[in-house]
Amino acid sequence: MFAGIVALVMLALQVSGLGSTMLGKPGYVITARFDNIGGLRTRAPVALAGVRIGEVTGIMVDPVSFKAVVTMQIEAQQNKLPSDTSASVFTEGLLGANYISFVPGFNETFLKNGDVIQDTHPALIMENLIGQLLFNVSGGNKDKGKK
Repeated sequence: MFAGIVALVMLALQVSGLGSTMLGKPGYVITARFDNIGGLRTRAPVALAGVRIGEVTGIMVDPVSFKAVVTMQIEAQQNKLPSDTSASVFTEGLLGANYISFVPGFNETFLKNGDVIQDTHPALIMENLIGQLLFNVSGGNKDKGKK
């Protein structure tokens, strides 16, 4: 009975994503600054070509630039990411959770512990896109009653 309870707890942790934390696993830490991270949370996946290679370990706001500073832990075997790799915030599906996706560059030097990714792309906020679409469809701010 005890083994069954332990198995259910482990299953719940895996399904919720809480069991996939990389704390204590070997790897290196990098940071990136974004204008907008949308609903990105700690423990969100960091992916390369759709494959999880790390996770978000911290999020804070830079008090000078007012940008979001995202700290990520990357798996140790992913030690050949070019230093000009770009990072983007994407959404899994239409209404899914946010994650960070890397697109490797072409430099022959590699990211290492403590490096900062310079090329970042903010999250696309669905509400902003819908608002812009409605604004454009309605004709913008034209005065419709005046001739």
